[in-house]
Amino acid sequence: SDDVVVLTVSMDLPFAQKRWCGAAGVDKVETLSDHKDASFGTNYGFLIEELRLLSRGVVVINKDNKVTYVEYVPEVTQAVNFDAALEAIKADI
Repeated sequence: SDDVVVLTVSMDLPFAQKRWCGAAGVDKVETLSDHKDASFGTNYGFLIEELRLLSRGVVVINKDNKVTYVEYVPEVTQAVNFDAALEAIKADI
């Protein structure tokens, strides 16, 4: 849907994010870097302070800026539950 915007936030620098997107063929995702001050990781609870990395997870925010789904993955090698995130998105559009 044109009503859905996908943002990905990482501690990577913007040039590394762009390189990854190009290599993976990703062109419909807006990448954001939290490298400088880790404000996203701190504010949303994704920051792994001792490693200065963000844990994997998903936050779905509807068009009224209400958080409707959150998942924090307990292990960084584990994938997020994309099906549950998509169901939360579909419920909002």
